Amino acid sequence: MIDPPVPLVSVAEESPTGPAGPSRVPASVGRFAVLATVFVCAACGLVYELELVALASYLMGDSVTQASVVLSVMVFAMGTGSLLAKRLRVRAAWAFGVVEALLALVGGASAMALYACFAWCGDTRWVIVGFSLAIGVLIGAEVPLLMTLIQRVRRQDAGGAVADLFAADYVGALVGGLAFPFLLLPRFGQLLGALLTGAVNVVVGGALVLWVFRRDLSPRERGTLIGANGLVLLLLAGGAVLTEPFEGAARRAVYGPDVRVAVHTDVQEVVITGGAGAGSAGAPLALYLDGELRVSARDEFRYHEALVHPAMTGPHARVLVLGGGDGLALREVLRYPGVRTVTVVELDGEVVDLARTDPGLSRLNQRALEDPRVRVVRADAFGWLRERGRPGGPSPGGQPGGGYDVVLSDLPDPGLTASTKLYSQEFYGLVRRVMRPDARLAVHAGPLDGRPRAYWTVDATVRSVGLRTVPYGVVGRLARDAERPGGGERGSGPSGDWGFVLAARDRPELRLPAARPALRSLTPGALRAAHRQAEHRHRPGAPTSTLMRPRYGTG
Repeated sequence: MIDPPVPLVSVAEESPTGPAGPSRVPASVGRFAVLATVFVCAACGLVYELELVALASYLMGDSVTQASVVLSVMVFAMGTGSLLAKRLRVRAAWAFGVVEALLALVGGASAMALYACFAWCGDTRWVIVGFSLAIGVLIGAEVPLLMTLIQRVRRQDAGGAVADLFAADYVGALVGGLAFPFLLLPRFGQLLGALLTGAVNVVVGGALVLWVFRRDLSPRERGTLIGANGLVLLLLAGGAVLTEPFEGAARRAVYGPDVRVAVHTDVQEVVITGGAGAGSAGAPLALYLDGELRVSARDEFRYHEALVHPAMTGPHARVLVLGGGDGLALREVLRYPGVRTVTVVELDGEVVDLARTDPGLSRLNQRALEDPRVRVVRADAFGWLRERGRPGGPSPGGQPGGGYDVVLSDLPDPGLTASTKLYSQEFYGLVRRVMRPDARLAVHAGPLDGRPRAYWTVDATVRSVGLRTVPYGVVGRLARDAERPGGGERGSGPSGDWGFVLAARDRPELRLPAARPALRSLTPGALRAAHRQAEHRHRPGAPTSTLMRPRYGTG
């Protein structure tokens, strides 16, 4: 049997311009080209969305809020774009070419523009909303135009056309959603990844219009689209060439001129400024994680002395440090000769490597990570504790029937969404299981004055697992705002304070060990005053935070 001839369609037949000598394209080829374009455009569109969510979370924190704002605004804008595209279907090929050129330019340059606003202007909230609206409108305009174009290639019932388009769209979204975290972000970074996505977008969109639907365009329109696509590619290529100097300039604008280390790990961006040499007259060392100042050599000892030493009263042979990859809490722990083993559980192994190898940071932590009593575990604290609580799992403390005498929770601020599970009832239940009967737990609970609701929620959550607590706080850097481009050191509040909770099965006495090393800032009198001030600010009735009902906010 002889196959019937492949149907041919003149894509100029329904063109308002209808130039003579139409290009004849096999319907199967045209249909495949349209669906392939839908696939690529969907992948690019989702990359733009995820890029905005990642940037919003990185620049402003609270990933749940930022993701909700960006995605809700974009979905609304996509609906608006679909409605606006109804008026463009008469010139569908021309309109689609313009939309793709604009989308490639706006989406591809969005990361660089947002980072520039953050570095030189500070507030990026409305800029992110603006980009979400613009990208959403352009993405929303794609499907109605592509629906018109695929019907011009080969007429079919509306339901079948919708099914084909949405199948290609959803599969493309899957590929884009997986490519962003597993390929683009780790291999190219946020800026270059967005620019490359824009380049793919404009090439594929332009190729469809200028090849399959070229006879739908007048010579002037074809020339305009070729010039526009070339200009967009040129701009994106220029941005790619300038990515490194741009990042350097923006980083200096954010962190100052003394940046020594800037790396993107699998977990976060790590930046170290100052502290270049012993006795240097330059700026003191500062460690930033995702734009937040976590350590300042000017007064980090206030934080770490307050976290560690009240918990060292009593047995302290086995110590567990959750977080603390910078080695500074560890430095204070190792000042006690009675300490036999210390386990440090840190998610970001590259922070640990920097704490070992960076001259300024290793000098600040007194090379604590090289001590033979120290064992570093590179793992998520929640998952690591959970493994130790399972039947047949590794025993707490590393020995049969063992446990820890002291547990130090040196973790990011509880107001950050990514850290919410590390301040949950479930987490403290796991911590309690690895504590010996007379063990003590010290928790960094965020700023007592700056975010009192979050602080007292930590206190209530610790008490909910059967531990009794004593609150206290210490004053941090008074000139905090002069040193902080993106956030307070370890969650210090507007007044520059750090809040802590000391907990045990029986109500612990808040005091310093009698046989303690010399301390730079903390005294017995200061500790008693810190407790009195915390009790004076007590907010009764704070809720308990759980995994399914997190209670932390910014207030």
